[in-house]
Formats: sequence, structure tokens, C-alpha cells
Amino acid sequence: MSSLIAASAFFLLIHFGVSGTQLRDTLVARMGAGPYRGAFALASLAGIVWMGMAYSHAPTVELWGQLAGARPLVFALIFVAFLFIGIGLATPSPTRVGMESKLAQSADVARGIVRITRHPFLWGVALWALVHLVVNGDLASLILFGSLLVLALGGTASIDAKRRRNFGVDWARFAQATSSVPFAAIAGGRNQLGAALREIGILRPLIGIAVYALLFYFHGRLFGVALMG
Repeated sequence: MSSLIAASAFFLLIHFGVSGTQLRDTLVARMGAGPYRGAFALASLAGIVWMGMAYSHAPTVELWGQLAGARPLVFALIFVAFLFIGIGLATPSPTRVGMESKLAQSADVARGIVRITRHPFLWGVALWALVHLVVNGDLASLILFGSLLVLALGGTASIDAKRRRNFGVDWARFAQATSSVPFAAIAGGRNQLGAALREIGILRPLIGIAVYALLFYFHGRLFGVALMG
């Protein structure tokens, strides 16, 4: 369990202690944006691999136990999570790495799912992690999925702070038309759900559905826990 705790702490530290902070800005100024992103990607990959390996070897310490009866709800929530993840990855947004310049290109950069939330991928990951944390009910899952949940939710604030610091007025205009919390801007009358759905189209949801279906089918082979049968 100590290895999982250490891996999770490392993964959170490199994100909250570097990414989104002024230390990140200093490193980019010294290294250049490309080398920094490469180094950060390698560190993140090392961290997630370490977490996965430590989780697979962690002892089972039950807390509230598995919620087997909640499977239908779990499958539905994970489906929603993968829609957010798939559509988010397929939608250009100034909150994504390397797309920051879009803030200055147009007053209407909040399109598609970005009208619903400016962080669709991270909210999808947050929902996925929360469901896995609750349904597994053991200490190792609490540490692993709890860390990913904290990272996803904290990441939304970290990205917003970084964009606000670096893009000022352009970011303020974009943020006014969007929300971090899903559907908040639409509920507040600052955007329209109908426009979001039209711009999302059919192909982007199909990406999320396809990935969900594949992982559902191969979950047992990949992670040792079959979802079918």
C-alpha cells in the first residue's frame, strides 16, 4: 500500500506543484514549451504506470465493500463519463494543451460541448473516478481513484488559473460564455443547449460510445474484472 500512496502523491505533486503554477511558467521560459511538455508528459506517464502497478499489487482492505447491486447505475454513469471524455477529446478548446491561441482568434470559441463545460475531458474523468471509487469500496481504490478524482477536479481550477494569468481579457471573454461546472453557463442563460447539441453532431458521441463499448467488452482481459456475465 505504501507504494500506491507514494505513486499517488508523486502524480498529484507534479500536477499541482508544477502544472498550472508560476513554477511551470518559469520552467517553460527556461526550457521552451516543447521540451517542457515532453518532460512533463514523460513524468506523468511514469506516474500513472507506477500507480497502476502499485494498485494491482496492493492488499485488499475493504471499507464499505463492493456495491454489486448498483451495476445498472454504474454502467449508465460510466457511459456518460465516456461521452464527456470522447466528445471532449474530439472538440477543439482553448483549455486544451497547445490550443491556447484560440482565445485570441474569435469571440465565439465556446462551441459544441465547450458550451456545456469548458473542461469536458476532466469532468468525464472525474465522474469515471468517482464511480469506481464508490463501487469498489476498498482502501486501494479509495487511494487510486480518489487521487484521480482530486486531480481531475483540481485540474479544472489549475487550467483556469493558468489561462487567466496568461491571457487576461481574452480568457475573461471566453470564461463569461462558458462554465467549468457542466451546464452552469446554460442554466445561467450565458449559453444555449440547443446550439451545443447541434455543434456536437453525431460523430463525436460515436467516438465516446465506441471506446465505452470496447472497454466494456475487454474490461476483464485488461483489468481482471469482467463486466459481462
